[in-house]
Amino acid sequence: MKISAQEEYGLRILIRIAGCKSATGMSIPQLSEAEGLSQTYVAKLTRLMRIEGFINSTPGNKGGYVLARPAETIVINQVLKALGGTMFDKEFCGFHAGNMNLCTHSVDCSARSLWQLIQYTLDQMLDKVTLHDLVNTEKESGKILASKFFI
Repeated sequence: MKISAQEEYGLRILIRIAGCKSATGMSIPQLSEAEGLSQTYVAKLTRLMRIEGFINSTPGNKGGYVLARPAETIVINQVLKALGGTMFDKEFCGFHAGNMNLCTHSVDCSARSLWQLIQYTLDQMLDKVTLHDLVNTEKESGKILASKFFI
C-alpha cells in the first residue's frame, strides 16, 4: 500500500492553508514556493480541494485560498478519499479480474476479507483525525494523535 503523491501533497497544502494567519489566505505562488511544487500542480490540487468543499478562493491580486470551514470539522479521511479514493471499495474486484470478465474468486475470496478489514480499520482511525489535529509541529501532532488512539 502506498500513499499517492496527490494525497501527500494535497494534504500538505491543506495543512499549510489551515496554518496561515492571513485573512486572504495563501496564493498558488506562495503555496508552490512553500511546498516546493510547481504552480501547475498546486493549481490542480487546490481546484480539486475547492470543488470538494475544503477550501475557498478569495478573489483579487492579493487573494488566495482559505479553509471553507473550521479545521475542526475537516475530517482527514474525507480529504484523503477526495484526493485519492479508497484503498478498497465495491469496484475493486471488478478492476482485478485478470483476463476474465469476473474474478475467479468473485464468490468466495479470502483476500477480499483482508482488504475489507484493512479499509475498515483505516476508516475507523482516519475518521477520528481532523485537520485541526495536524496544524502543529510533528511532535505536537504526534501527541494529539497518540492521545486519540493509545491513551
